[in-house]
Amino acid sequence: MLESIVALALFVAVFALATVRKVHLGVIMFASAAGVGIWLAGMEMDDVIAGFPVSILVLLVGVTYFFAIAQANGTVDKIITFAISRVGDRAALLPLVFFGLTAGIAAMGSPLAGLVMTPIGMPLAKKYGIDRMLMGLAIGCGLSAGGFAPTSLFGIVTYGTAHSVGIDLNPLTLFSIALVANLVLLLAAYMMFGGLGLLRRRHTGQFGDGQLPNLQGKVTLPGHPFEREGFAQRSQRVAQQVQVIDDTVGETTPERFTWAQRTTVLCMAGLVVSVILLAIIGLDPDIGILCFAFATVMTLVDPKTGKTAVSKIDWSTVLMVGGIITFVGVLQEIGAVDLLGEAASQAGAPLVAALCICIIGGLVSAFASTTGMLAALVPLAIPLVADGNIAGWAVIAALGVCSSVVDVSPFSTVGATLVATVDEEERPRITKVLTRWGLSLVVVGPVALVGTLVLPTML
Repeated sequence: MLESIVALALFVAVFALATVRKVHLGVIMFASAAGVGIWLAGMEMDDVIAGFPVSILVLLVGVTYFFAIAQANGTVDKIITFAISRVGDRAALLPLVFFGLTAGIAAMGSPLAGLVMTPIGMPLAKKYGIDRMLMGLAIGCGLSAGGFAPTSLFGIVTYGTAHSVGIDLNPLTLFSIALVANLVLLLAAYMMFGGLGLLRRRHTGQFGDGQLPNLQGKVTLPGHPFEREGFAQRSQRVAQQVQVIDDTVGETTPERFTWAQRTTVLCMAGLVVSVILLAIIGLDPDIGILCFAFATVMTLVDPKTGKTAVSKIDWSTVLMVGGIITFVGVLQEIGAVDLLGEAASQAGAPLVAALCICIIGGLVSAFASTTGMLAALVPLAIPLVADGNIAGWAVIAALGVCSSVVDVSPFSTVGATLVATVDEEERPRITKVLTRWGLSLVVVGPVALVGTLVLPTML
């Protein structure tokens, strides 16, 4: 027990030290994981290294490389321009559209399959002047909601494990709870990150980054158009720009796609279709491997662009996520995670115990596997429901959703992918805000869900 407590204290200390000293968190976490694993837990180095998330590395590298090629050869810009010409100035709808699309794909078996929408949605958000946090959270919430569908991994693990320990949880009830919870989070994100401004945009002409979309060369507004201008001048300029766009949409003829761009479009479509088909036939699609496979085709068609895209792979994010998850693996091996779960299950009041378990699930899932946490923590609900004073389905549903909504943390696969698919200069801000959002949900999520699901069953 002492070793577990010390390991947990060191994990918190390393996180704080890296933050204060502003050093790369992945580097110091990986080194600390090795030290704690070998000298405190008595692990072999091979066992410590085995905790490094190779699957996440493959996912991040494959996704960023695949879409780096698509961006480098101009395909993404062509698709974005086409979308702009069809959507017009209805940017306020885009986060909702991407929420729905991501939820639909995630419901097909693998929640992480929804990540195929991320490298498309984030550049599109930039073109429309939408805060990348809003678009990222729309995709993250869609992934979390769809992941709890009866046909998807989070849902299957949650209600399947609940049934195995004698807790009756309706799969559709679980999905409905996850869907409502994530829609509430999306609404909060809409309010916090410029959604209301998007709704007013048609009347004010305010475009988030100070730039309007470049529609096939007819509207080009380099730089910030509002600099060195008074209010009257800005108002006149905005009115003129909005009128130009209104007159332009629908009148342009897109340039013809090159052979490389046509191949890229086919590969992008093939990626999405492959993920959906593999999920339908019962296989767990590895998006990273699929991205590498389709990227190979694109590279062979256009070797120069493929070579350029290698430098766009976000190795920094891979290292950060890898170091943290390796340390969490050591904590699991040493028994620190189990210690936390046992302490929560032994709490005096069932309501307090349910709250503690949900907080633990959220905290660990922010840094590690959500699926693993669900399988490990669901059985801990048995002591809470043994006397019949608390509903097992409510506890399990709350635990499942609490463990998923924190996945937008930049220390998890979803959050890391969101960071990796924005421009390099935006990554520090996105990482910072996602950290605050994800870690705040470690507490806010359990309080809200236990209060709305578990507490009413005890009255």
